[in-house]
Amino acid sequence: MVADEFRLQSEDCPGGAVLMRLQGYLDAHTYERLDAAIARLFGEQRYRLIVDLSEVSYISSAGAGVFIGALTEAQEHSGNVVLLKPSNNVREVLEMLGFNQIFKIVDDEQAALNAV
Repeated sequence: MVADEFRLQSEDCPGGAVLMRLQGYLDAHTYERLDAAIARLFGEQRYRLIVDLSEVSYISSAGAGVFIGALTEAQEHSGNVVLLKPSNNVREVLEMLGFNQIFKIVDDEQAALNAV
């Protein structure tokens, strides 16, 4: 995979939640694609997001910042953003940024569905 390659897929979950599966590098070069995808979901009144980070090999503060804006807007509409299965590298960055104090970070899809 090329260093800045980034992939994103969304699928519907029970109860109206959306599972977003991310892959690759989420950084200053790719975060706008994630931001646009979340904006589209919010435009469809979909405010319950589960973001699977298990295949994200690198995340920058710019990439992580997308989640802060998304969480704020989701919560304003009685929704939530739950982070699922971050890889070890990504988990370290999220913890360094204090995301474990702000976000629900879980390791299985059922826990994510319960939390969202």
